[in-house]
Amino acid sequence: MAGPILVSGATGLVGGELVRRLRAADRPVRALTRDATKVRPDPGVIACVWNGTDVPEAAVRGAAGVVHLAGEPIFGGLPTRARREAIRMSRIDSTRNLARAIGALPAGERPAVLVCASAIGFYGDRAEETLDERSTPGSGFLADLCVEWEREAAAVEAHGVRRVSLRFGVVLSRRGGALAMMAPVFRLGLGGRLGSGHQWMSWVHLDDAVALALRALDDAGLAGPVNAVAPEPVRNAHFTRALAKALRRPAFLPVPGAPLRLALGDIAGELLGSRRVLPARAQAAGYAFAKPAIEDAFAAEL
Repeated sequence: MAGPILVSGATGLVGGELVRRLRAADRPVRALTRDATKVRPDPGVIACVWNGTDVPEAAVRGAAGVVHLAGEPIFGGLPTRARREAIRMSRIDSTRNLARAIGALPAGERPAVLVCASAIGFYGDRAEETLDERSTPGSGFLADLCVEWEREAAAVEAHGVRRVSLRFGVVLSRRGGALAMMAPVFRLGLGGRLGSGHQWMSWVHLDDAVALALRALDDAGLAGPVNAVAPEPVRNAHFTRALAKALRRPAFLPVPGAPLRLALGDIAGELLGSRRVLPARAQAAGYAFAKPAIEDAFAAEL
């Protein structure tokens, strides 16, 4: 794939590692960022400044591919109306504007592919149901958000651009995200299951999250939704025991579901809801996971 790869969210957990791997393969990168000073100094990386929603046409023109990872963190504060709108705008408006910028370009200057983040929140709370990319969407704030998010990304298909929506599970890395928040609590012996602990968790190690983004960029056979999750989802109680074991600490302080729901509203469903999601399309494409089991992920990170 000739030409630079445009990456939004290039200083985030997944985006930062994606940029590093692209550069390790000597592939040029345009990093779409709000703060150019945060972009890793590299002659092969060009910082393109944006405001988080409006995409400069020059950033897109001539790019071989686009990976759109930017978005306000779901758990970055209390779920006020303003915060929920910020979460929505950072995903829906930015994706809509990106698709419009791509469509406005002459055909020969458009990227070949848009890889856009999504999330397994798409499926909602599904109890014991086994889910793959053919499963219908769920209900609630996050499910509705993901449906609209993917619809905006799919608009590029009308312009002859392949689109992949990566439905990320919980991305595990000691450098950031959920694991970086949980590990210090568990190290103090204060960890425990969430709610009943019976709910299914679908997760992915950072190495596989980035490798799947790269695969989506380069594999012309991948299109539409792709679940970016490990092949072995676990119940929250299993996740909790495995994390405590990796840290050689007890984990006997469960967090009741009621206070979480009171504090987070329906966003608490992201923690308490059950999603048993499988990476059917990735495996059908022959992708082999580097960290298929939760114990593998914790051993690598902790």
